[in-house]
Amino acid sequence: MKFSFDHNNINVLDLEKSVKFYKDALGFIEIRQFHAPDDSFTLVFLGDESTNHKLELTWIKGRTEGYNLGENEFHLAVVTDDFDAAYAYHKEMKCICYENKPMGIYFIMDPDGYWTEIIPRK
Repeated sequence: MKFSFDHNNINVLDLEKSVKFYKDALGFIEIRQFHAPDDSFTLVFLGDESTNHKLELTWIKGRTEGYNLGENEFHLAVVTDDFDAAYAYHKEMKCICYENKPMGIYFIMDPDGYWTEIIPRK
């Protein structure tokens, strides 16, 4: 048996705002949407145009309060080919939430509080 990654899912409060964040901050593109037949939820799959891995954003109709992320010890991670430009861009966006300069990485936070680690390509 062999397994390979397909996607990660996060639940979001404002789908439009979250899609915009991931497009603007990371250049992700929308791959497809799924709307529940009863209109109770919508899924939007985003991709990076270089791998098959997707980020699935789930919006649940009627949800009005943010999600409890606990201690938020989980995160996504992406590699960038221009770390300095990415850092300057994310600094300008005011979405950097944590920096680990000794490790040479930093994290950005989306509108729902999920973190994404930014790693320089080695």
